[in-house]
Amino acid sequence: MADPQRARKMADRIKEVVARRIDKGLRDPRLGFVTITDVRVTGDLQHASVFYTVYGTDEERADSAAALKAATGMLRSEVGKNITARLTPSLEFIADALPDTSAHLEDLLAQAKMRDEQVRSASAGATYAGDADPYKHDDEDDEDDAAEERA
Repeated sequence: MADPQRARKMADRIKEVVARRIDKGLRDPRLGFVTITDVRVTGDLQHASVFYTVYGTDEERADSAAALKAATGMLRSEVGKNITARLTPSLEFIADALPDTSAHLEDLLAQAKMRDEQVRSASAGATYAGDADPYKHDDEDDEDDAAEERA
């Protein structure tokens, strides 16, 4: 088992190398606008999971996934040249669900805001069922004690 700090450093280095190579250009017309979001390396430094997002339609995402799968060997050799490790980790490209998750969260926040507005408008003309402040306060205790002493 390798040092977790070393695994993090290697993951950062792999992310940088893969992103730079994709940016310089993989000569694959299927490759769309790909962004490497994260890399996670196993504790034994033998396997790296590369998370990515693709800007575009579902078809463009599928094409980019196929292009990355086809270029895995070339990217692995590029990683091997640029890291200082005895063994080059195998690469696995995983589509990151971050954009879908964030869009879902934004929809939920918009619904919550709409419901808050509905509650605010419904409570605009509402009045209290009892006293406006039904709680007993310390200063009221002092007044009650003073009234009992006078009697």
